[in-house]
Amino acid sequence: MLLRWIALFCIFALWALSAQAEDAKAEAGSDAVCWVGKTLGAGCQDIRDREILDAAQAPWRAIGRVNFASQQVKTHCTGALVSDRIVLTASHCLYNFARKRWIPASSIRFVAGFQRGSYVAVSSVDRYVLGPVHVQRDQPFRVVPSQDWALLVLKDPLGATVGTLPTRIISSQEAHESVFQMVGYSGLRKNVLSRSESCGPPTSGQDAGAFYQTCTVMPGDSGAPILMRTGAELALVGVLSAVQKKGSNVVSISIPFANFAAALEHELSLEETGD
Repeated sequence: MLLRWIALFCIFALWALSAQAEDAKAEAGSDAVCWVGKTLGAGCQDIRDREILDAAQAPWRAIGRVNFASQQVKTHCTGALVSDRIVLTASHCLYNFARKRWIPASSIRFVAGFQRGSYVAVSSVDRYVLGPVHVQRDQPFRVVPSQDWALLVLKDPLGATVGTLPTRIISSQEAHESVFQMVGYSGLRKNVLSRSESCGPPTSGQDAGAFYQTCTVMPGDSGAPILMRTGAELALVGVLSAVQKKGSNVVSISIPFANFAAALEHELSLEETGD
């Protein structure tokens, strides 16, 4: 199970290395869980069929593109504001697998409410926080499913004006009674924010600390928020990591908020004290 997760995780990660590869595949009209392979899903049409949201309006403007700009990496992931200065995304987005090193914070920008070239707000990144397995920044990236999350600490308090997404640790009852969706910037439609409403309830698998769902996702969506709607309330309950072949089905893998709640709480305390 873990080996299959690693293989498909690497597809997401390696895609994030090359904007040229992205453009070539888009032109070719590749099939599957878009760009992952014909045996793994219904195809890119499912991505095209996702609902396009108005990224300039709340609450969607709290979601944005995590952009990377350097001579080696020119691509994007998705992220979401969870406080005035903190953006949640996936840790594998921040690693340059070709050069085997972490992307410096100075090369990262968060663009809130991005839509077809316009945006609501933008900020550079001061630093970022990773899970305990990545504490040694001089070591190669370690594929640990439960720790594929990262907190970007912005230089500017965008959340104060743009808004933030509330976070929540879900109960087993909520998992079966609520509606779940994923909102992100797919590689196929990288200039618009779109929503997958076919996620279904999260279930835990043999990989401890991960949720399995059926969100329609692809590279570019990595780091996107998994949202739970209960009545009129919307809450962030996880972050998208990768996809995996499970029997005859394809499932999306997300990291539950419970896995990084303590790290976020610590960063919020620093934010309050101005440290």
